[in-house]
Amino acid sequence: MQAHPAGEHAAQVAIAHGGSGMPTALVGMLLFIASEVMFFAGLFATYFNARATSPGEWGPPAGAHELDLPLAAVLTAILVASSFTMQFGVWAIRRGDIGKLRLWTAITLGLGVLFLSGQLYDYSVLGFGIGDGVFGTVFYTLTGFHGAHVFGGAVGLTIVLARAWRGQFSARNHVAVEAVSMYWHFVDVVWIGVFSVIYLLR
Repeated sequence: MQAHPAGEHAAQVAIAHGGSGMPTALVGMLLFIASEVMFFAGLFATYFNARATSPGEWGPPAGAHELDLPLAAVLTAILVASSFTMQFGVWAIRRGDIGKLRLWTAITLGLGVLFLSGQLYDYSVLGFGIGDGVFGTVFYTLTGFHGAHVFGGAVGLTIVLARAWRGQFSARNHVAVEAVSMYWHFVDVVWIGVFSVIYLLR
């Protein structure tokens, strides 16, 4: 049976660092992501429970603006694109191309900041807050926690970019890049779920 490329690479990274299995940093990131999956599963469960038990029409309170589906779709496209650029950076450093790692990491960071800016703009024009009804509470809780995770990912990308500029990564030493990439892909997948539930399945 043919080995999975990702598994092969993890083994190569481990061997390069003197180990026989997945690097501890990657195991730690996978465990952290697993805990975050359970955290967001709880938030999604809260959203669906609130929707199922809420009397009347589900959505923003009366007098507020409707959710901006086109803007949310653009933000989704931006975040999905950033997942691709992040992966391009990972592939680049696996080849030992630190210049391309810098380029793709910088682009990914820029897209992440653009996403956060768009989300803040959306908050500013919605016309309702976290205390305005059940919908407002679960909407801001779910999207807000996701936004906080994007911000955390942006901090991680900033650290990776700074280390890349100092030449601290190579084809044999780039576990931090792989770990941040895993987290960024996770954040992307969570947003697709948030977008689908809040904006498409209303």
